[in-house]
Amino acid sequence: MIESVINPLNTDWTTWVITAFCALVAGMSKSGLKGFAMINIPLLANLYGGMASVGILLPFLIFGDIFALVYYRRSAEWKYIKILFPWALAGVLIATFFGRYINDEQFRISIGIAIIICLALIVYKDIYGGKQVLSDKKWFSSSLGLSGGFATMIGNAAGPIFNLYLMSMRLPKNVFIGTGAIFYLILNLLKFPIQMFYWDSISLKSLQLNFVLLPVLLTGAFIGKRIVKYIPEKAYRYFVIGVISVSAIMLFF
Repeated sequence: MIESVINPLNTDWTTWVITAFCALVAGMSKSGLKGFAMINIPLLANLYGGMASVGILLPFLIFGDIFALVYYRRSAEWKYIKILFPWALAGVLIATFFGRYINDEQFRISIGIAIIICLALIVYKDIYGGKQVLSDKKWFSSSLGLSGGFATMIGNAAGPIFNLYLMSMRLPKNVFIGTGAIFYLILNLLKFPIQMFYWDSISLKSLQLNFVLLPVLLTGAFIGKRIVKYIPEKAYRYFVIGVISVSAIMLFF
């Protein structure tokens, strides 16, 4: 009886423990350690398959977004969300109808290349300076928004793309986290009914597992929030750039 409650998908316990670890990582990522959750994508896909893994991960991300929003909502900047959201929404709509027919490997590689190129531009500007801000360029915001919306719908893999956009503005740490929290929450809530009723990647049993592991996710969120407090602004920027780089490389594999 207890087993059917805490393990509704009837997986082996190794799979259950790894899923719990992914919940912990999602909480840590959403509370400030940006990019950590990227490791959840290949882990869950290997355990449950591509489509099912997307449905298992999405509620974890929503829980984490809500936690981050509670703590960082006063630091959020809506003007950045307004710039990126229309393009991201377009990407989500495209992925909703055409996502099943696109070669996943080719998509991952193209996104990885795009992230590395944009990241190189940001690092170049950090080193050599310059008054021009990349985020002011329409091609920069539109391309990242569109590809990010597509990536978040296909595989919850938009973290590096949206983090890259916010990072290009050199936002303070708390503004970076708070703005991202609102933006991700809006997109993830829009994705939820699509994945549950159109893609059938979310079931009542998978949702039950999400709620069972909610305490684990909240533990990760508190851990992440504590760690972020002790990371200086400059070091935090380098940390996020490093995680984005690793995440982009992971997309190739």
